[in-house]
Order: sequence, then structure tokens, then C-alpha cells
Amino acid sequence: MTGPVLILVGPPGSGKSTVGRLAAERLGVGFRDFDDDLERAHGLPAGELVVQLGREKFQESERELLGDLLPKHDGVLALGGGTPTAPGVPELLKGHHVVFLDVNLDQLLRREGLVPLHPWLLPNPRAHLRELLNTRRPVYTAVAATTIQTSERTPDDVLADVLASMPAAG
Repeated sequence: MTGPVLILVGPPGSGKSTVGRLAAERLGVGFRDFDDDLERAHGLPAGELVVQLGREKFQESERELLGDLLPKHDGVLALGGGTPTAPGVPELLKGHHVVFLDVNLDQLLRREGLVPLHPWLLPNPRAHLRELLNTRRPVYTAVAATTIQTSERTPDDVLADVLASMPAAG
């Protein structure tokens, strides 16, 4: 199957972009952040796009863009936090090596810049993040071959586990 050698999923702030860049560098491939692709395609950050398009249209856009991107990108891809929950996306991910970067609520709340970057978490970031983790965790687990805990760990430690989870090169 063509497409990314590695796809990372998880909530905002779980380390997908940080670990994804490290993994791409180590594997000698390109890195893409799907939120950046969405922003390029629509001219607005993902958070603003959801508000402008509404959740249903936004998720349709995610699915279409991902369907176009998967066969063309052979590096590491970090998906947006909600992308795996879009209808049709779990089917698109089948056959790809997907890793769920899991993180606990307290750790997420300590990660700098998370709330300003995701204004929809206001006015109660703890309640919003708890709900987000509870509803998305089963989806992340279902689409991923492996779950790796990132709480209280360095990006290099997480990277080692991500690389260890990769299928052996045929």
C-alpha cells in the first residue's frame, strides 16, 4: 500500500507534531501536519474552519482532503485531533500504520499554549478536554495499531516507542 509510513493520532497537545517531526527526521522522510494542509486548502486555521463551515461540512472537508493526501504522502503524517472521528476517515486509515499518542488530562492542561491555540476549549478547558478525551479515545484506539502513553515522558522516549512499533521493512 502506498501512503504514509506512519500516521499519528491523538488529542491536541499529545505530541503528534513534535514526535512526528522527530520520527520523520529519523526515518529520512517528509513530515506533514494535517491541520496545516487544511489551513492551506481553506485559508483558515482548523479551529476557525469548524466555526465557519459547521462540524459536518468541516468533517466532509477533512475526509476529502485526507483521501487526496494519503496516496501522495509517503512520510509521517500527524492528523488533527478530531480528524479520526470524521465519518469515513477510519476506513481511509485501514492498512496504514497508525499510532495513538495518548496523554492524561492533567498533563494536557499543563502543556503550554494549548488553550490559546484551541480557543474552543474556553471557558472551561478541563471540562472540555475531559469530554474530548472520553469521546475520542475509543476512536483513536480503534484506528491505531499501537497506543503509546506520552504523559510525563520526553519526546525522545515517545519516539523510541513509536519507532519500535513500526512494522519491519519488507
